[in-house]
Parts: sequence; C-alpha cells; structure tokens
Amino acid sequence: MTVLSVNLNKIAVLRNSRGGSEPDPVAAARVCISAGCGGITVHPRPDGRHIQHADVVALRRLCQDQVEFNIEGNPFAPPRDGYLGLIELVRLTRPEQCTLVPDGDGQLTSDHGFEVENEAHRLEPLIAQLRVLGCRVSIFMDPGAAGMDRLKQLGADRIELYTGPYAHAHAEGMAAIALHACSGSAVAAQRAGLGVNAGHDLSQSNLGDFLSALPGVLEVSIGHALIAESLYAGLEATVSQYLGIIASADSAR
Repeated sequence: MTVLSVNLNKIAVLRNSRGGSEPDPVAAARVCISAGCGGITVHPRPDGRHIQHADVVALRRLCQDQVEFNIEGNPFAPPRDGYLGLIELVRLTRPEQCTLVPDGDGQLTSDHGFEVENEAHRLEPLIAQLRVLGCRVSIFMDPGAAGMDRLKQLGADRIELYTGPYAHAHAEGMAAIALHACSGSAVAAQRAGLGVNAGHDLSQSNLGDFLSALPGVLEVSIGHALIAESLYAGLEATVSQYLGIIASADSAR
C-alpha cells in the first residue's frame, strides 16, 4: 500500500507569521499519526522560513518507532546561522529517508528535479554519506528526465517524481500527457531497481487518478493541499480522507 507522508511545512509557516509557538508542528504531527499516516516530511530551508532546526529535532523524537521521518532539502546549500546544512541535520537526527531536492535559496517552492548527468559527480559522495548514516536516499526528479540507471549506480534507493506539472494539467482537464510522462519515469525507475515516491501539488482532487495510473508508488508526500483542506474539514478528517483515496486506488489494481 502507498504510504502517506504528511509535509508539515505550512504549519510552521503559519506559526512563523505571528511568532510564538502556535500552531505547533509537533502537535499537528501527533494528529496526523493518530489518524493513520505512515510518515512525516519536513523540508527545512536555510532561511528558516518555515520548519526550523528545533522542529526537526522534536519531530524526529516524536516519529521514532511510530512512523517514518523524511527530511527533504538541497544538499549543496551551505550551512549558516540557524541551519546546519542538510547532511549535518541528517547526521543529528537519523531520519529513515532523506530526499535530495535541487532548490535554490530564492525559490518559493521546489519546482524542478535533478539533471543526473550534470550532477552525478556531486551527488555520488553525498549519497554515500547518507547511506552510511542509515538513510534511504530519494532523488527529486522531473517526469521524463533521463538517468534512472545512473542514479542506481550512484547508490540512490528511490526517486521522488515531481508532480507539479501533473497537478496543473489535471486542474485544466488535460492530465493524460502528464500522466504518461510520470508513468514512463516510474517504469524506468522500477526497471533500474529504484523505488518510486511522488510529491508536489497532489491533492484529494488529483491523487486517485495519479495512483490509478502509476501502480507501485511507494510513498506520496503531501503538504500544501492537505493543510489547506484541513482548514475546512479538520486535520484528522483530512488525513483520513487521503488514506481512503489511497486505499481505493490500491484495491482497484
């Protein structure tokens, strides 16, 4: 069954907009775990705009022996005040999974994957370090991108398909081409021996179609839409609704 990993960045955005400690990402994670999610995802950025160092440490402690903890980030972003750097955060907290994402400091959100051949020489030693730290390593990839066999050679365990273009196409009623690209990449990754995760702009309106078209997706990481939807329906109910969509897609295969 596909694992739902809830990204809590937006909880931290709301907290940081006012200062103080509310809403609390750890309290939100407890609700998500109680509702049955299989993982918690965070994407700390060097500017501290949402999830911060203390959040990462506290969430690691909460997730321990309950659900998987996934830290996303740009491994090439240098450390600075308040940010240890991705590899050092992993060394400190030992998440089950680390997802490498090539986002620059100025990006509003992640919007593209790695070009593997251009970055192979830099990715290989980082992947090796993460594997030594006991992490499963996932690489953020665009649908249709080349390099799945190369990623396996570099030591990666999984890819995370960037689903932003699919979500946009789905909203416009033109999802077929985007789904075909995602499916082709998933098949190429699986043939290379890589697991397939997916994330970005997935929502209740498009998740079912996505999973029906891509059998074998191991994990979906969902944050923005899930947190937005929970403002109306409540966090526990929203997580349960996502789990229902995943269960329906799995049973239909």
